[in-house]
Amino acid sequence: MRSVTLTTGEKVPVLGLGTWRMGERKSERGAELKAIKLGLELGIELGMTLIDTAEMYGSGRAEEIVGEAAAGQRDKLFIVSKVLPYNASRNGVIDACERSLKRLKTDRLDLYLLHWRGSVPLAETIEAFMRLQRDGKIRHHGVSNFDLDDMQEWVALAGGETVAANQILYNLQRRGPEWKLIPWCRERRIAIMAYTPLGQGRMLQHKALGEIASRHEATPAQVALAWLLRQDGMIVIPKASRQEHVRDNRGALDLRLTPDDIAALDRAFPPPKGPSALGML
Repeated sequence: MRSVTLTTGEKVPVLGLGTWRMGERKSERGAELKAIKLGLELGIELGMTLIDTAEMYGSGRAEEIVGEAAAGQRDKLFIVSKVLPYNASRNGVIDACERSLKRLKTDRLDLYLLHWRGSVPLAETIEAFMRLQRDGKIRHHGVSNFDLDDMQEWVALAGGETVAANQILYNLQRRGPEWKLIPWCRERRIAIMAYTPLGQGRMLQHKALGEIASRHEATPAQVALAWLLRQDGMIVIPKASRQEHVRDNRGALDLRLTPDDIAALDRAFPPPKGPSALGML
């Protein structure tokens, strides 16, 4: 398993497990718990020990599922969660983190992110993150859905310079961050976490992905993941609702795209020619 080195020197896997949209339907809880448990067991075996969740997902139920699935495996995992903007005040972050820790059945988060920017001053959120780190409740802090202006403002604040990651919507169809945001973060060794890496809708049915997959005896999803994973400082968190998805996703790490493959993907999914909106799901 390849890794990304955070600003603290800690290495984390480049490929993890996502839980977006889990916990939304009580009728599916049993199936989701089984999928996450099996996914974590296989993920640990394959080196995919990072799992991403948030208090927003299923109104906390996704965290509960992860906590139950991770029983007995906590020390082998790198757990990421996120605080909602309306909980991002000086005291709100502390309380939200305590609730997440309880749902996840753990005493600390490895990475805690501000889910997106809201109306609370960023300085308040950073102050709370620093307090949580001092108290051992979180090990690293970061942000999500931040554009370049937001990032520049964050790192200029006291404590903000230690930001570990920015989790953003990034895939072959959504390449806007390549214009300025990703290069800026890379220069400062701020990890990029790509969510929804397989896009939505019909992206995986694109002819170019199918042709490249055929040449490499791979799947279109593996090609889309390999395109992201080839980039320095990139952590990719596809949702894995079935055990076979975890193994297939891991296979993307063994896929080496050629310059001709990259050129074909650039023709099919053109890179940005100028600034564009970051986008968010």
